[in-house]
Amino acid sequence: MKKRIWAAVLAAALLIGGTLALGRSGFFEAASSLEGMRAYIARFTPRAHLVFFLVQLASVIVAPIPSNVTALAGAVLFGTWMSFLLTASAMVLGSMLVFGLARTLGQSFAGRFIGSRISARYLDVIQRKRDLFLALAFLFPFFPDDLLCILAGLTNIKARRFFVLVVLTRPWGLLAACVLGGAALALPPWVLALLGLAGAAVFVLVLRYGDRWERMLLEKLKRN
Repeated sequence: MKKRIWAAVLAAALLIGGTLALGRSGFFEAASSLEGMRAYIARFTPRAHLVFFLVQLASVIVAPIPSNVTALAGAVLFGTWMSFLLTASAMVLGSMLVFGLARTLGQSFAGRFIGSRISARYLDVIQRKRDLFLALAFLFPFFPDDLLCILAGLTNIKARRFFVLVVLTRPWGLLAACVLGGAALALPPWVLALLGLAGAAVFVLVLRYGDRWERMLLEKLKRN
């Protein structure tokens, strides 16, 4: 009982405190553009690395923050690999934190973030296909990764196994953003333009066909 109470207090503190802190710092206004995000992180120098890590952590547990934009801005400031290390570490920590809170608090916690439609779509597949589905969902950009971490906490998957899945699959989707941001100062403008066009093309394809690909994958997993 005490464990559940402390978990509930932690969840409330993270959600309320994190959201208020981000709002008062001007983060949500800055997150609308890459330049705004870069300036926001840079103004906290010499603690910019810590602030960047906390922002990336908040993107998992507090609000729908565009992690790709923040990773790109971080790479411009810190370089590719430092940005990737900080982003990946924050993502793994945040994933395990919401997983643990969901496991401890159960449906009462998960229901605050996940609607019945999302639960009905994914929970049964996670329970039956578990490792395979989570690995595919974390690798493909059209699945709601953060929500799936919460739903995974409602299943019987062991925390250590979930941790391995997260480490092996979740961080790599952000690597491209970190590479692009880290190369922004070294590559000629025409190369950056081509990379930007390629990224935009991938985004449009995911936006247009992501739901279709997601349904096809879910139907295939449900049949097997």
